[in-house]
Amino acid sequence: MATTEVMTRPPQAFTWRSYYQLTKPKVVLLIAFTALVGMLLSTPGAVPWQPLIFGLLGISLAAASGAVINHIIDQRIDAVMARTSRRPIPSGNMDTPHAAIFAGALALISMLMLIFLVNTLTAVLTFMALIGYAFIYTVFLKRNTPQNIIWGGLAGAAPPLLGWCAVTGEVTTEAFLLLLIIFIWTPPHFWPLAIHRQKDYAKAGLPMLPVTHGIPFTKTQILLYTLMLLAVSVMPFAVHMSSYVYLFGALLLGAGFIWQAWRLWRCEDNRYAMKTFSYSIVYLSLLFALLLGDHYLQVMGLIA
Repeated sequence: MATTEVMTRPPQAFTWRSYYQLTKPKVVLLIAFTALVGMLLSTPGAVPWQPLIFGLLGISLAAASGAVINHIIDQRIDAVMARTSRRPIPSGNMDTPHAAIFAGALALISMLMLIFLVNTLTAVLTFMALIGYAFIYTVFLKRNTPQNIIWGGLAGAAPPLLGWCAVTGEVTTEAFLLLLIIFIWTPPHFWPLAIHRQKDYAKAGLPMLPVTHGIPFTKTQILLYTLMLLAVSVMPFAVHMSSYVYLFGALLLGAGFIWQAWRLWRCEDNRYAMKTFSYSIVYLSLLFALLLGDHYLQVMGLIA
């Protein structure tokens, strides 16, 4: 029988690797990438070095702080789930006080960097995203509603908007569209993983959609969201932010996502769940790379 008791090592045994793992580095890397795309898309010229470097660092450190806070709050849940039981705190490789100090230091450095070396609006929006993910989502939404990932996804969708704001000092329609794409992408990205880990979430007592409404209903929602995502993904073309090159690529990538969701919806078991999850990561990375490539093709005058 799994226990929720967390055994910790002496402080001197806490290694840099444990601190590093607390930050969810793969997630932070994706956040930094989408923030960078927002920065590069915000201007036809070169991005000034100061907001580029310190904006990326500040946004990334805030995301890392949110990840550490998530580890602290979810440590009891993590201890009973197979997917998360080896995380630093439930595995005993870190304790709560040291993790809390680490999270606070990351957040403080992030805010100081953004306020004094970037701009105040970016700092305020980044702080709101941090609070939204670390506390509103983790403490309230995740534990109380099967719609948790939808509304919690707002915080995770913010990085490209934050990157745009770091360079321009304002929030524009184009920046909001980047946020909207990730916001609509988040449910069909996460729910296939939730299907694959349904028993784990049920064991932890979390009201994830496959637990509360069943797997067939969740599969239908995934398919519907991929259709919505296709519509949202062409909006940059509709507002003349991108060209036919992006439009063609977005339609092709979107069709691939719909195909993955369709296969998952049609099959009686869950064998396509992780394939759909994996494709969703590839989809977002390629879509934002496509936006970026299209932008610079226009800047160079190679396409209209």
